[in-house]
Amino acid sequence: MLLFCFLVLQNLHAQHIPSIKAAQLTEWKNAENDTLYVINFWASWCAPCVAEIPSFLALHQKYAPQKVKVILVDCDFNRDLETKVKPFIRQKNIEGLVVHMAEKDPNTWVDLVSTEWSGALPGTLLVCKSKGIHQFFEKKFEDDELELAVQAVWKNK
Repeated sequence: MLLFCFLVLQNLHAQHIPSIKAAQLTEWKNAENDTLYVINFWASWCAPCVAEIPSFLALHQKYAPQKVKVILVDCDFNRDLETKVKPFIRQKNIEGLVVHMAEKDPNTWVDLVSTEWSGALPGTLLVCKSKGIHQFFEKKFEDDELELAVQAVWKNK
């Protein structure tokens, strides 16, 4: 019985972070719906990335009732998913928004995001094909910049 309780408690704290491949980025970019995808590329070791996460969480909460989907794409090494990324996500309480880029070679997916992207983190893509929205930002968002960028494209829908 004690072992059963231990396993149940351990599974309650286990996190599922879906792994994606480059094809998933193409699906989001080409989705034939009216959802605005706010896709942020980050890593747990990237200080500017970590600093802007609260802005993405606030955006997610504010726009949840609307057709705005915030996705945080973790770009840490595959080997660090269990030891670094999952504890980080648990500590920051950002479960449910994070996926892990499982491609080993960034060259297979960076240009899919934007040909303007050097691959430096953080990077953020705002995309909604049906509304003609495709904006990429290779920078850390300061304070309200992220929400202003979303409002600017969303008002023109």
